Amino acid sequence: MTFYEQTPVPRPTTILEPPTSKPSDAPEASQTPIPIHNKSSSTDTSPSSDDTPTTTTTTSPKPFPLPTLRLEIRHLTHPASNLFFSSINPATVLPDCLQNVLRLLYHTPHSHQFHPPPTRSVTLILRDMDGVAYTTGTDLDHDHKEIHFNLNHISNVASSSTDPTRVRDEITGVITHELVHCYQWDAKHSCPGGLIEGIADWVRLNCDLSPPHWKKEVDGAWDRGYQHTAYFLQYLQEIFGSGTIPRLNEKLRHHKYHKDSFWEEQFGLSVEELYEGYVQHHKEEENKKKKKKKQQDL
Repeated sequence: MTFYEQTPVPRPTTILEPPTSKPSDAPEASQTPIPIHNKSSSTDTSPSSDDTPTTTTTTSPKPFPLPTLRLEIRHLTHPASNLFFSSINPATVLPDCLQNVLRLLYHTPHSHQFHPPPTRSVTLILRDMDGVAYTTGTDLDHDHKEIHFNLNHISNVASSSTDPTRVRDEITGVITHELVHCYQWDAKHSCPGGLIEGIADWVRLNCDLSPPHWKKEVDGAWDRGYQHTAYFLQYLQEIFGSGTIPRLNEKLRHHKYHKDSFWEEQFGLSVEELYEGYVQHHKEEENKKKKKKKQQDL
């Protein structure tokens, strides 16, 4: 039975609750994964432990084959150019980030279920521009990717934090997010931008690279994108199993996106019903925290 012929799961009659995770549920890690940083020592205000997924890291003897990786600096005298190199070693960080992206989206190099795009090269370009970063195909062809990273953003992060690891984590997190765009499927250019960005930040979240300002917010739509959608996707992963987001990505490979059939075929529920369960679960967890804090204050 192919993935697209699977029978939809029955509709649950109660709110979906995440099961207790087991080490065997975790995806296999890359040969040299990015270290999972302990953010408890950070001087910035970090998200609560309940907002950060637990990532089990092991060693795989067979890393994914990588494309040609390049680095281009278009403003060498910019203060952030030196800061970039003093914060990370791009020769090791870029391959490690990419191994983690591929591990989380495609599990193993020889998986018969998931098929990465034929990306042939990735060029990281440091430049002075607006925004944070973006990814695009090159004029040569779409299998060659460029990640444009704003040097001013690196400077701004450095000036707003006293944590010496903050710049390193932000650079690594942004690179990880953009590398996802080099290797995710987009339903033949029909996938909503919120889901595209949510998957990229879901990968960043599961690499323990979420910045201090991220938090779960459920007062908006599911497809606001970025960390808002990432936490929703993490909830689905906890409910339906460790391969849930890779399966969503794979489903975006062959067919154009149609909201009703996309979610119904995968989960037996509409995305609105899934998000309603996520919102209810989050509110219940928040109430438990308040009750616990109130008991501790007595």
